[in-house]
Amino acid sequence: MTFWHFLQQNGAELLTLLRQHVWLVFVSTLIAVAIGLPTGILLTRKKSLRGPILIIANVMQTIPSLALFGFLIPLPFIGGIGARTAIVALVLYSLLPIIRNTVTGILGVDANVREAAVAMGMTGRQILWQVELPLAMPVIITGVRVALVIAIGVATIAAAVGAGGLGVFIFRGIRQFDNNLLLAGALPAALLALTADFGLGLLERHFSVERKRTATSARRKFAVATTVAVVAALVVVVFVASRDSRTARSASASARVVVASKDFTESAILGEIVAQLLEARGVAVERKFELGGNLPHDGLLAGNIDVYPEYTGTSFTAILKHAPITDPRAVYEQVKREYAAKFNLAVSEPLGFDNTFAILVRGAEARRLKLKTISDAVVPARNWRAGFGQDFMSRADGYPGFVKAYGLKFAEQPREMDLSLTYIALSSGQVDLIAGNSTEGRIAALDLFQLADDRHYFPPYEAVYLARTEALARVPALPEVLGKVAGAISTDEMRQLNYEVDANKRGQAEVVREWIKRKGI
Repeated sequence: MTFWHFLQQNGAELLTLLRQHVWLVFVSTLIAVAIGLPTGILLTRKKSLRGPILIIANVMQTIPSLALFGFLIPLPFIGGIGARTAIVALVLYSLLPIIRNTVTGILGVDANVREAAVAMGMTGRQILWQVELPLAMPVIITGVRVALVIAIGVATIAAAVGAGGLGVFIFRGIRQFDNNLLLAGALPAALLALTADFGLGLLERHFSVERKRTATSARRKFAVATTVAVVAALVVVVFVASRDSRTARSASASARVVVASKDFTESAILGEIVAQLLEARGVAVERKFELGGNLPHDGLLAGNIDVYPEYTGTSFTAILKHAPITDPRAVYEQVKREYAAKFNLAVSEPLGFDNTFAILVRGAEARRLKLKTISDAVVPARNWRAGFGQDFMSRADGYPGFVKAYGLKFAEQPREMDLSLTYIALSSGQVDLIAGNSTEGRIAALDLFQLADDRHYFPPYEAVYLARTEALARVPALPEVLGKVAGAISTDEMRQLNYEVDANKRGQAEVVREWIKRKGI
């Protein structure tokens, strides 16, 4: 599929994500200016505060964006899943250049000019508004310019916390190894940054003293007109976004369900299945897909989401912190019992397939060495490089226990990377062994081979839905839908659904619609 054809098919979604992205950046930059400009002015008057506040702003700038999102999510009022957390993070990232440039610009005003203003009998307020700020404006606008470009870039990461924006396409493109998705996310973000930089650059030159001395009136008017046009376009986008948001919120809260998923294809497909079945029953659905790590679980507990797909083994080991066991029914019953008691959450009946960790090697390598089981790979693994997702490296049922159970040793320390990239790394020969998902569609597409877990190390990972009991009582269609999908998806079906999205590059909504029609649910 060409990029142009992709845009024709996905133009509506791209415009929605672009609107979300602009809204996040515009609102956060506006708030940052409202905070940063007065703070910078204050620091020019209170020298004792200058060092500590600039140090704090510098520290905020150095915190990795995903880590900052992780810190913010549990906080009341300013945290949670969605745009609010993203805006708070973007504001924190934008403050440093605005505060620093405000201080630099005002302190950089010629002392003789300030003394002349005092000699003319101007008050401190008049000096600030009529002398210092006008002269410092080019430097201040440079700070806003830097902050805006930073916000546009960081806002792509906001997709990891369900805030939407162009990062949705970027994360999806990495997961599906789809250059069209990557370009559809990256190019608009780059163009947006260049446009913002150009527009504020014109505004900065308009305020420049040297520019005022040499520029013609026509050029000054062009700079102002261009900047006004850019700002007006942003205001229109924000207005449309806020109007759509109000429209979405106006739906009856009693019939609205927030469906979430984790940041991999299968989870998004399972989330889409429930979303479409609810919508077919007249229920308003808000999708919060592509959430990283334990964000869906945290969102359930915080009441920000109502239902999402999970796996019993993950709940048993990663959430409830139990040592792995191999009895599927025992795992399910204990998860169901403890989730109800500890979290007031309900666990649906299993969906019909088990998505365990799949220890994968290249098919050609498995055929050459006649590998069938993980134990068969112990000897050749001494010369292999391994690559694992962050989740596998950190879990109790992941890497530490796995290598101990099989006595595995690799040629070097395993590379820790995004799970979606491990399939590409294995296929291209960058690594020789990975831990993927057993229902992953790219196993067949990339000619990978799953080694049998002959020592039965991994616990069962039956797919289920986790839901808030309050949502089940509030929306009668939700328990009905969860009952309809119980036992309805086989392992082969799930692998085929994943294959259609990851290998055949089809939209997950379309794939799910076909599956629902075929199943007659």
